[in-house]
Amino acid sequence: MTRIPEVDQEVCISCGLCISICPAVFRFNNSGRSECYNAAGAPESEIQAAIDGCPVQAINWSTAAP
Repeated sequence: MTRIPEVDQEVCISCGLCISICPAVFRFNNSGRSECYNAAGAPESEIQAAIDGCPVQAINWSTAAP
C-alpha cells in the first residue's frame, strides 16, 4: 500500500503553509483550498513536515493500492 497525503477540503483554511513547505506536492485548487496534486513530488519526510505544520490538521496520510 502506498501512502499519499490527503487534504480535507472542509477543514483547510487556505493558509498556504503546506504549499510553502512542499510546493512540489501541494497547490491551491480552484476553490482556493490546498490539494495534493503530486504525491510523489517530495520525500515522505517533507510531506510529513507539511502535515505536522498544518494549523488545523487538515492533511492526513491516506493509503492507496499500488
